[in-house]
Amino acid sequence: MRGAPTILHLDMDAFYASAEQAAKPSLRGKPVVVGGIGPRGVVATASYEARVFGVRSAMATAQARRLCPNAAYLTPRFSLYRDISEVVMGLLGALSPLVEPLSLDEAFVDLEAGGVEPTAAAVRAVGERLRRDIRTATGLSGSVGLAASKMLAKIASEEAKPDGLLLIEPGTELERLWPMSVRAIPGVGPATAETLRRAGITTVAETAEAGEAELVRLLGKAHGAGLYAMATGHDDRPVVAERDAKSVSVEDTFEEDLTDRTRVQLEIARLADRCVQRLRAAGRSGRTVVIKVRSYDFSTLTRSETLRGPTDDPGVVREAAARLLDGVDTTTGVRLLGVGVSGLADYTQEDLFAQAASEAAGAAADAAEAPQGPEEAPGEGAGAVVRPRRWLPGLDVRHAEYGAGWVQGSGVGRVTVRFETPWSEPGRVRTFAVDDPDLEPGEPLPLVRGALPGEDAATDAAQAPPPGPAGDTGAAPLPEPGSAPEADPGSGLGLGPGPVADPVPGEAPEPGPVLNPASGADPRPHACAGPEAGPVCSAAPGPEAEAGRPVPGADPAPVPDPVCGNVPGAAADAEREARPVSGG
Repeated sequence: MRGAPTILHLDMDAFYASAEQAAKPSLRGKPVVVGGIGPRGVVATASYEARVFGVRSAMATAQARRLCPNAAYLTPRFSLYRDISEVVMGLLGALSPLVEPLSLDEAFVDLEAGGVEPTAAAVRAVGERLRRDIRTATGLSGSVGLAASKMLAKIASEEAKPDGLLLIEPGTELERLWPMSVRAIPGVGPATAETLRRAGITTVAETAEAGEAELVRLLGKAHGAGLYAMATGHDDRPVVAERDAKSVSVEDTFEEDLTDRTRVQLEIARLADRCVQRLRAAGRSGRTVVIKVRSYDFSTLTRSETLRGPTDDPGVVREAAARLLDGVDTTTGVRLLGVGVSGLADYTQEDLFAQAASEAAGAAADAAEAPQGPEEAPGEGAGAVVRPRRWLPGLDVRHAEYGAGWVQGSGVGRVTVRFETPWSEPGRVRTFAVDDPDLEPGEPLPLVRGALPGEDAATDAAQAPPPGPAGDTGAAPLPEPGSAPEADPGSGLGLGPGPVADPVPGEAPEPGPVLNPASGADPRPHACAGPEAGPVCSAAPGPEAEAGRPVPGADPAPVPDPVCGNVPGAAADAEREARPVSGG
């Protein structure tokens, strides 16, 4: 333990969700959930507005939808989060050469190594200045904990949330620590907490009173001794600037269990290629290939094979993963697949026999596919825009006429886009056909106005959505009564199935249900009926059944709900376009 609180822990507040709220003015102050939006998705981050309803990280998205059905459920945009993280880590690096990143939004800093005076007043001033600099540079807030050890600094930042700073004075550590739950100690997860609970230990004070011998008996020598030291306030772990990764892995959870053996083999090969991409991006190679297979009943098994030397060759990793899969029965259904590489090294020692076999197989495959010609459509050039198979909610788009916006929802052959930028007022909602040639994927815009080099008023005007003529909604025509709209796999803000929580979307979605407009229901996508109803609301038209419709005695021109994604009728659209849109 140090004699001064010179260890700083920074944790950004609801990082992914806060970034999305900052980027989308219409979602500020509203519940936002970022993660997998499909039936097997997992919540990555929930905004504080969503946490009020009980939504939390690592919760199944299906459960989150039941708790907070009106939240905006968005696909992660990791490129944006990484850009913000680089800015934040740069600010931390200016404070000290010893910065230990734990994730994109969390890090320890050794202020003593940065020459900060070891007094409470000096380190508090540094922490406050850091919080101001982060808000200025990113528009987001972070919570700071200051203490004499890493454990206490992390506890302090957690108690300071949201957007606060807490300094634990030396000598007051046990007074603050002992009343806490034993789960507050790093390394105590659900299994360890349950073991201690059965022994009558639930708080940090009770853990310290149990003694080291008892904890060693319950948890083993290493874990028990370490837990006792932390429970008594002793944590001498240093801040390490570079943490050596032990393995690199990727995995995917599938919306439907895979039973086709060929599909499982193709997925393993795809995951092996992604794993090697990450391996090469880190400048590493690995010697041990591992696969992970989770069955329909959540039973999980792993298989591994150690090569003759470290490699970063995708063919070698693919072949090893395929051999491991041969010994696994997948006929009952596969829920999750993963491929990893461990035994990392900084050099490669290629398996020449495997490499030769891989090259031969690749040449044969190329020869077999050669007569089929290129995959691009006739008339497409090398620079043609490759459109995504789905318009995922939350992702950036750009329209040739209306400028930058983001996908609010999609389904039944349409995509709903809200045109706004991080610096604009809440924007208008417009609906297009999913194959509209003027709509294309866009790039995330910086959250702070000055982040764009050479940005000026002309740039702002180009990115801002134009007002458009009154009555022009840009909406695709609705199906004729009595005809069934074309089914379109899609998803939206509370609009039913979507992709699982994977940084690299690409799995085929489940087609959403198709509603016949002849039944009297509104065919436009919105979430009034809840996620169980699918991407099309099953409520019949009328002020009592349709949320967001004009109600007698109320404002006849309601602003479209930014969370629900409701698309009003043409008359309401015309009136709405003729008046300014107020912020939500």
